[in-house]
Amino acid sequence: MSTGLISLAAGVLIGLLYALLKVRSPAPPALALIGLLGMLAGEQATRHFLHADDTAQRSPVTHTTGASS
Repeated sequence: MSTGLISLAAGVLIGLLYALLKVRSPAPPALALIGLLGMLAGEQATRHFLHADDTAQRSPVTHTTGASS
């Protein structure tokens, strides 16, 4: 199961629990969603830049095939 689906399921479960207990969310919904969107964008940007640096620093690998004599 992907991390995204687990996260979504956990969020739905917590939302149902909040509704059953009649507890308000600790943050305003719009503000919380904007914050989560910023966190996701930052994580993806960091992964993108780190991955780009890794591939730029690697030297090409050559593979040889065939029998040696």
